Amino acid sequence: MKHDLSAIREDLHSRGIDVLRFVYSDILGITRSKDMLVSQLEKSAENGPAFSQGVWITTTRGGVLDGGNIASDGLPDLITQLVPETITPMPWEPGVAYVITDAFNPDGSDNMLSPRMVLRKVIEEYRELGLQPVCGPELEFYIADRTPEGGFKRSLTATGRVYTSGATVDPRGTFLHLMRMLDQMNIGVFAGNHEFSPSQYEINMWHSEALDAADRTFLFKTAIKDIVSRTGQHATFLGKPWADEGGSGFHLHFSVTDFEGNNKMHDGKGELSETARQLIAGLTTNGNALTALTNPTVNAFKRLGPDTLAPYRSNWGYDNRSCMVRIPPERGQGTRLEVRVGDGAANPYLIIAGVLAAGLDGIKRKLVCAPDAVGMAYDNEGAEVLPETFAEALDALEANSNLHNHLAKEMVDVFLVLKRDEIARYEAEVSDPLTRDVTQWEIDEYLENY
Repeated sequence: MKHDLSAIREDLHSRGIDVLRFVYSDILGITRSKDMLVSQLEKSAENGPAFSQGVWITTTRGGVLDGGNIASDGLPDLITQLVPETITPMPWEPGVAYVITDAFNPDGSDNMLSPRMVLRKVIEEYRELGLQPVCGPELEFYIADRTPEGGFKRSLTATGRVYTSGATVDPRGTFLHLMRMLDQMNIGVFAGNHEFSPSQYEINMWHSEALDAADRTFLFKTAIKDIVSRTGQHATFLGKPWADEGGSGFHLHFSVTDFEGNNKMHDGKGELSETARQLIAGLTTNGNALTALTNPTVNAFKRLGPDTLAPYRSNWGYDNRSCMVRIPPERGQGTRLEVRVGDGAANPYLIIAGVLAAGLDGIKRKLVCAPDAVGMAYDNEGAEVLPETFAEALDALEANSNLHNHLAKEMVDVFLVLKRDEIARYEAEVSDPLTRDVTQWEIDEYLENY
């Protein structure tokens, strides 16, 4: 889609913005970007900027693989196009604004290796059914100090500070500064606090239509890492950065409405609707494969397990935080699902696309919802145990043609190439790959990037 770049340039100049940072997510969830001078926008952004499609097959260590025949085809271009409604000033960097981009092939067709384009495809399938998916993300993360040796340590050591704020849990004011900067970005942040583990925090965001929620979450994670880095500290969403403390999750509240905004998750009598039950059935039926997208690292599976306060089985329950899918107590317009299996390192576009695709499978195949789990659900033997290793999750994803069809098979194939390479490198370098301890390999591989 072509945009009036002259009008965009004039608007940006009127707001004192002279640099526009074009950003998009690669398949791993890493932010890729290019800074563009606003003065040159009509020329530079009319057909681009262009990037090498090698970005889709680049590992966290800088290796370039041959997924999707990209390397063997000579590393062709992908063409980005800005999405004007996502222009977001960076208050900590005066004169600079983010803008999210979509990715296209040189012939103008959609590039279906782009996580954002994959999510758009799934949302369109919902729209064809008269439904609009709505998502509300909840993310946790740690703030760490860099050590003289080049490593990381938690910036706080005091325990028992869950649901607190102020100088005792934010002695440098890093978190308070972060909240103020995020507020000025106007991306739907409304509250935050210290979490259960020392130096762990949670920031709450409002829910919205699924693509907007993914865009805001992508900017949220990108901004937090940039803002905290400028203080000399480091923010990480890695699911399990330290073996002796709890992990960081990415919980996703999910509902569907009609095009007038009417919630379709309840029956008007205080019970879940048939649509809601089909969504639950889709999520639990596809739980094993979905886990590869919601927990996309070797490290993520060290956060999961019985009695970890993270899901262990592919089950659901009413207001039950030991389940994979929790049904919060609100009804009416507030009726929704909470998918609790996500890991903080998950790509916002792919975790939302995966959840939507699994739910869509439930609707389209009219899957029947299993009985809800009652009490602590780790021993709920009627529900299948989720994959206990990343390799098991990838095997389940590879075998699940239903998810491939709703997502994009070419993206799934490249995701599998990237992640199987990750596992092979982990197993080659770690003496006991099945250890539940967090290894130095994981810190080196993930902590800076996630």
